[in-house]
Amino acid sequence: MTLQELQNEFPNVTESTWHQHHNGGGWVENTARVNASAYVGPDAVVYGYAQVFGNAWVFGNAHVYGNTHVYGDAKVSGNARVFENASVSGNAMVFGNAWVFGNTHVYGDAEVFGNAWVFENASVSGNARVFGNTMVYETCLCGSNSMFY
Repeated sequence: MTLQELQNEFPNVTESTWHQHHNGGGWVENTARVNASAYVGPDAVVYGYAQVFGNAWVFGNAHVYGNTHVYGDAKVSGNARVFENASVSGNAMVFGNAWVFGNTHVYGDAEVFGNAWVFENASVSGNARVFGNTMVYETCLCGSNSMFY
């Protein structure tokens, strides 16, 4: 994505407030923190006070923002959105058009994909799969071998 394309989505973007991450070329707002070991793909954006570290990957058209943490070997891709105070860690994957937000945690080998939403105070862990048009929220604790669709 070029600076001009980024400005189409975020009109106030300047070269002094955003930069391209050296590992993948994706755009990172200067308020966000992305470690050198993380990957931010060319069309992905990380902004706000989000943190991406470890061997985590953010790619596709994914957006990671707010006070989010993506770390370990986690992957956020496709058109996924991870925001507010959410965390994605371990080998967890959030992809497709999925949204993970609020005070949620997706970790272990869990996957959230399709048009699924995980929000409020929910936790998805182990080998759990949340997909389709499913919404997991409030204080739901979805553990190993859970499947929601």
